[in-house]
Amino acid sequence: MDKVKLSKDILTMVGGEENVDQVVHCMTRLRFNLHDDNIPNKKEIEKLDGVMGVMLNGGQYQVIIGNEVAGVYTELMKHMSPAFTSKGETRSEDKPKKAKNPVSGVLDFISGMFTPILPAITGAGMIKGILAILVAVNWIEATGSTYKIMAAIGDGAFYFLPILLAVSAARKLGSNMYIAAGIGAAILHPDITALLGAPEQATFLNINVISAVYSSSVIPIVIAVWLASYVEKAIDKVTHASLKLLVVPTVTMLVMVPITLIAVGPIGVVAGNGLADGISWLFNNAGLFAGLLVGGTFSLLIITGMHYALVPIMIGSIATLGFDYMIPLMAAANLAQAGAAFGVSWKSRNSKTKTLAFSTGITAVMGITEPAMYGVNMKFKKPFIAALIGAAIGGAFMSTFGTKAYVMGGLAGLPGIAMFIGPTLIYALIGLLISFVAAAIITYVIGFQEDEVEAVVTEVVAEPTVDAKNADISIELEASVADEEIFSPIVGEVKLLSAVPDPAFSEEIMGKGVAIEPSEGRVVAPVNGTVFSVSKSGHAIGIVSDKGAEMLIHIGIDTVKLKGQHFTPHVKAGAQVVVGDLLMEFDHIAIKQAGYEIITPVIITNIDQYSALEQNQVIEVKQGEPLYSLKA
Repeated sequence: MDKVKLSKDILTMVGGEENVDQVVHCMTRLRFNLHDDNIPNKKEIEKLDGVMGVMLNGGQYQVIIGNEVAGVYTELMKHMSPAFTSKGETRSEDKPKKAKNPVSGVLDFISGMFTPILPAITGAGMIKGILAILVAVNWIEATGSTYKIMAAIGDGAFYFLPILLAVSAARKLGSNMYIAAGIGAAILHPDITALLGAPEQATFLNINVISAVYSSSVIPIVIAVWLASYVEKAIDKVTHASLKLLVVPTVTMLVMVPITLIAVGPIGVVAGNGLADGISWLFNNAGLFAGLLVGGTFSLLIITGMHYALVPIMIGSIATLGFDYMIPLMAAANLAQAGAAFGVSWKSRNSKTKTLAFSTGITAVMGITEPAMYGVNMKFKKPFIAALIGAAIGGAFMSTFGTKAYVMGGLAGLPGIAMFIGPTLIYALIGLLISFVAAAIITYVIGFQEDEVEAVVTEVVAEPTVDAKNADISIELEASVADEEIFSPIVGEVKLLSAVPDPAFSEEIMGKGVAIEPSEGRVVAPVNGTVFSVSKSGHAIGIVSDKGAEMLIHIGIDTVKLKGQHFTPHVKAGAQVVVGDLLMEFDHIAIKQAGYEIITPVIITNIDQYSALEQNQVIEVKQGEPLYSLKA
């Protein structure tokens, strides 16, 4: 990597010094605050040798570099005038902040609210699908106690969905999660359910309470918790500290539960039912066109993040109608991305391209499309277009025959076929096959230019040295790697990288591995090796193992903005460590209270030098326990 040339090219492409208000760097990326975010050409920047990706997030234009970011930043600052560098690295707080795009804000809220509860919904949905299979093959009786218990497990997360959403929405809004859960529990209370279902008119203080069913609903509780966050904060401001614990929850719940039952709930239920009925009408009256349009554009929605806006509609549709039309089309889009990747593998003459496309195609078939979509299809461009066409063809077939999903759960690929078990199952299977085959054939026929993405399929070879910013050292990186066991550096819950709310990690732009939701604020060495970088803000640590694995432990998301607050490093760059040595302490509670996610990616940044990363199937992990293994 030519850091001098790269830094100069990046500065030119973001609009030069005159368009840069401030630039800092974290462990992996340059973070620009630009006067005009429309000036940079994202595609051209991504083509630069050394740039792994570009994203606009949190008002920052972020250029992802990887482990070499400190060196690139140093060279970048040399191109700045003394007048700019004298401003320092901290942005002036008296400058007006950029207004957030309202649409982006809504999508961010929806994704942040639904992402944490997806495991519960997915698990419950898969159990409902498994139960349907067991009944269909007469392995269990639909009237037996085993059936009832399994049905309760599958229905529980959906019936009490308002409580799950209340907790998640409050967490995203920064209000008290347990007050929100209390509001959700109140509207689902058996006595309230019986009262609203009775023929007599229910009232509260002589105000009529409109009958509504809140189990499995989405919109009413979201609106209620949003309003409750303002009520809670207002009461908190006027209440003496000694009385907050007593007054704030009491008044908030006493105000919000009646308001929800009298006004918010009925409006939300009507809106939710209206959306579900509208979608149903569209597919019943314009089936082929609806499938063609939704199927052909679903991958585009995923890229923009707008697919999260469809999640509450899907859930609401299943809750009110018993089925949903859009989930099959989402699966068709995923299978089309898989087909396009296989088409690339089929067509390519480059062995590395074949391997990359085949492996990512397999993961896409299983419902995880990001590696294939971003790492292969979008890079080659034409295969991505082929995937859109394939999904549109498969979607048109599905909607023509009224294909439905009867439960929500599982990945939208082969593992999620249980979602489609019902009268239209055969059409779902045929539609998925059509999407896959059409995308693969179209990709093969129209072809692509491999030299457009040479950097993607060329094996990454580590540079001979890595300059550590906060230590005067040079660390030799191994040119070859060996099989290695990676141990957990943190105590907590293991999650897929796709759960990380940052595309640089969730889309595996930086590398592969897992994420951990910490339950303690300690980080220990996961390997025997050398610390080659400790970020200035303390939120990220880079380690190269004695066997050649280059690792990044990134504590939280956007925690670089804390500027070191709540982080206590115990090592410096250049330190030799063994498994279990203390690297960092952080106050995970204070970080969360400051409004930051603490989910921590633990990734291998030179993953291209390995043939496989095998994750241990654990949910909870302790420090020093096996996390995943690398195969050379």
